[in-house]
Amino acid sequence: MRLGELAGKEIININDGARLGVIGETDLAIDDETGQIKSIILPRKGNMLGLFAEKQELIVPWESIKKIGFEVIIVELDQAIPRYGKYLV
Repeated sequence: MRLGELAGKEIININDGARLGVIGETDLAIDDETGQIKSIILPRKGNMLGLFAEKQELIVPWESIKKIGFEVIIVELDQAIPRYGKYLV
């Protein structure tokens, strides 16, 4: 599958039916050697810290993808153990 074919697809968590984001509003972690996608990185809104906004990202490992359809990508994420990263802007 080509990257262009993923663009515009919604990412849905099969465990709770939550809409996590849309490919195109996300970043991808790609293996430098093989060119394969390692994970999808979804932006999340964070708390305000004075002049800086704390941003978070939800990391969806490629292994968590269960099905890629015409309009959606179904992933299986356990929301009890979210995999968030943090950075400041």
